[in-house]
Amino acid sequence: MFDRRLVSNFDWVLILTVLLLAGVGIANLYSATASWGAVATPLYLKQLLWLSGGVVIALIICLFDYRHLQHFAVHLYVISVVMLVYVLVLGKTSMGATRWINLGFFNLQPGEVIKVAIILLLARIFAETANPVGFGFFELWKPAVWILLPVGLILKEPDLGTAAMVVFIAGTMLLFAGLKRGTLIGLGLIGILTAIGGWFGLHDYQRARIRTFMNPEADPLGSGYHIIQSKIAVGSGGFWGKGYIQGSQSQLSFLPERHTDFAFSVFAEEWGFVGCFGLLFFYLFLIVWGLYIARRAADRFGLFLAVGVTAMIFWHIVVNLGMVIGLLPVVGVPLPLFSYGGTSMVTTMIGVGLLMNVSMRRFMF
Repeated sequence: MFDRRLVSNFDWVLILTVLLLAGVGIANLYSATASWGAVATPLYLKQLLWLSGGVVIALIICLFDYRHLQHFAVHLYVISVVMLVYVLVLGKTSMGATRWINLGFFNLQPGEVIKVAIILLLARIFAETANPVGFGFFELWKPAVWILLPVGLILKEPDLGTAAMVVFIAGTMLLFAGLKRGTLIGLGLIGILTAIGGWFGLHDYQRARIRTFMNPEADPLGSGYHIIQSKIAVGSGGFWGKGYIQGSQSQLSFLPERHTDFAFSVFAEEWGFVGCFGLLFFYLFLIVWGLYIARRAADRFGLFLAVGVTAMIFWHIVVNLGMVIGLLPVVGVPLPLFSYGGTSMVTTMIGVGLLMNVSMRRFMF
C-alpha cells in the first residue's frame, strides 16, 4: 500500500535547487553556442532533453525503497566493470581516447556510470561492517580491490579526470566511515608515492597538461592556450560582467571547449563576480543540503549513499572550477548540471534521485 508520507516528505528544496542550476546551465549553453550558426539540433535543446530524461529517471528512483539497492550493489558494480572492459575493446574513440559506447542515439560513457556503482557498493560495505574505532589498514583490502579495478580500467582509456573522481569519491566515503590514525597516515603516504611514481605512467598529453598547469605561459599557443583563454574570460568579467551573450572570449571563439569543460568561464565573463557568487552559493547550498539529508538518513546505508552522491557532486565542482581558474590541471571534468554532456547529466540526476529517495524515507525504519 502506498504511504502518503512519501508525498508529504517529497524534497522540493532539493529538486528546485537542481532545476535552478540546470536551467542556468542551459541558458549559459545557449550563450556559449550562439555564434556557432545553424545546426541540426542546438546543444542547449539536447541538454534540455537530457535534463528532462534525468528528471524522469530521478522520479522513478523515488518510487521504490532505496534499501532494495543494497542487495543489487554488487550486480550493478559488475555490470559497470564489464562495460569498462567492453569500451576498451570495442568502444568509440574520440580525440585520442576510447571512453564511449555508441548506442546509436546516445554515446554512453561507462566511466560516469561506475561512479554511482562505486557509491552503492561502498555504502553497502560500510553499512554492513561498522567499526566504532575506525577501520585498520588491512581491513580495507576488499574495498581497495573494488576501487582500484575500475580506476585501472579508466586510466587505460585514458581518462585521468574520471579516475581521479572515483578515487576522491571513495576516499570521502572512507573518511566518513572512519579510519584509524595509522591507517590515514599510511594511505596518505601511499597516495604521495603513487602520485610521484604515476608521473612515469602518464601519457605525453597528460604530462603536458601538468606542465601547462605549472607554467601555462611557456606554450601560450599550444598546451597553455586553454587555461590562458579561460583565465582571461573569467578575469575580464569584472564585478558585474559584460552581459548575456556579450562575452568576447566566447562569442569570438577564443575560448575552446566553452560548452563543456569551460562552461563556467563563459558564465563568469558574462555575469562577473556577482553572478559567480550567486551560482556558487546555490552549489554550496546543494552540497550542504546533501549532507543534511545524510545526517537525517534512517539507516547507515542511506547515510553513506547520501554522503557518496554529495561527494560526487562536490568533487566535480571543485575540480572543474579549479581547472578553469588555473588552480588545478585541465583533466576534462565537467561542472555538474552546467557543462554539456548527456551521460554526465543523467548520472548526476540519478544521484539526485538517490538523495531524494533517502530524504523521503527518513521516517521509515
